[in-house]
Amino acid sequence: MNFAEQCNTIFHRAVRDYHITDNVNAPAPNPYTTNSVEHDLYKKNWIDTVQWHLEDIIRDPHINPAEALEVKRRIDRSNQDRTDLVERIDTYFLEQFQNVKPQPDAKLNTESPAWAIDRLSILHVKLWHMREQTERRDADAEHLSRCRAKLHVLEEQLDDLTKAINELLDDYEQGTRVMKVYRQMKMYNDPTLNPVLYKTDNK
Repeated sequence: MNFAEQCNTIFHRAVRDYHITDNVNAPAPNPYTTNSVEHDLYKKNWIDTVQWHLEDIIRDPHINPAEALEVKRRIDRSNQDRTDLVERIDTYFLEQFQNVKPQPDAKLNTESPAWAIDRLSILHVKLWHMREQTERRDADAEHLSRCRAKLHVLEEQLDDLTKAINELLDDYEQGTRVMKVYRQMKMYNDPTLNPVLYKTDNK
């Protein structure tokens, strides 16, 4: 099994496991060995799945403003956790390919492998929920037809992205692409970089 297919298996399992309780506060039943890349991949998708539902919750037009603020702050923390985890997965790839000498004409890629895998993870969450829409009994035929068409596009995208990630990893292994990672350096959660935070601390 290639790496992207392994990701697909883990992501599908994580989305399925979340929907057993369908509760944003439920603990993640991560079945993989701690400190393994499989554990990180499962955790990554669990974060994405929970955040999908938090984004739904905050769009409730009747939500209490205080609750909305807490959910928004939770989404911010989730985004930081997601970024940290993606960078941890990229570190795994840097270690995997550290002894590969790039060829003289090796090309750069627009994103690191872990950020491509981030998109693959989110795509699994979209697929789950679009498939739910195609099975609704309270929706009209037009809605179901439109969602089936969207589901078909998402499935095609899954196949293409899976193939593209595997090809990217093959290119790294063969030295035809340069494995290079830029850290995100998000500023809004950093109390030393966000002026709203550091100016508040100095008052």
